[in-house]
Amino acid sequence: MSKKEIANYHIEDELGGLEMLEASYERQNFSRHSHEGYTVGVIEEGAQRFLRNGANHVAPQDSIILVNHDEVHDGHSAAEGGWSYKAIYPLPDQLANIAKEAGLNISGSVYFSEPVVKDPELAGLFRLALYHLQHSDNRLLRETLLYNALLKLMQRHGKCSTEIPEQADAKSRVALVKNYLDDHPQADVSLEDLAKLAGISAFHLVRQFQKFYGLPPHAYQIQSRVRLSKRFIAQGDSLLDAALKAGFHDQSHLNRHFKRTIGVTPGQYARQIRS
Repeated sequence: MSKKEIANYHIEDELGGLEMLEASYERQNFSRHSHEGYTVGVIEEGAQRFLRNGANHVAPQDSIILVNHDEVHDGHSAAEGGWSYKAIYPLPDQLANIAKEAGLNISGSVYFSEPVVKDPELAGLFRLALYHLQHSDNRLLRETLLYNALLKLMQRHGKCSTEIPEQADAKSRVALVKNYLDDHPQADVSLEDLAKLAGISAFHLVRQFQKFYGLPPHAYQIQSRVRLSKRFIAQGDSLLDAALKAGFHDQSHLNRHFKRTIGVTPGQYARQIRS
């Protein structure tokens, strides 16, 4: 494997817009973060170690990484020389539409209980689909391969998402704070303000937010700001403007968090989605 850090980020047309990352890393150390979509990644070389559900997991070559949407995780090398992989990030609605069209008996969000699966046939299907997403000009072929791979993934490894009924009131209160941070990521809001919004003490807000969403409020705010900066960059804003409008202090502040969350720098992201 090359010692050079290589990362290519694409937004494909399929499913109404699908994010895709193709990367080889040796020194990359993803911070704890989450995505709006699921992470479905095939390890091509080496091995990756990552946190999910409060435990560390190792994904070796030819395995498939599965992380549910909004699920906190990180990532770094678990092998000498790093790791190489390809990943896509389908949104919950995109998987739900495929499941509905196929007549799968899945209510609510699809949930993948296993962080790492060894399924050589499915890994091969994803490799084929991701290859043609990048190299084929036959839209029908690209969509057919992608739908087939995602459908088999849900059939073999997906379950219905279930909410734990206990502490429903606590979660509904904390959800008000999450929704506020999602809707106003750039806002300079205090912990006291958020605690008042939830109707609980600041201490309990931090503890409950961490419990339900895997990150304290300030770290979740950073994730929301990274997502917002992506939208500004995609619509053509300069990196500095995107950083400031999303609530970062400056461009270097954005660069640091963007790379540790997305896997590419804001500049790389801008060049690749506009090419």
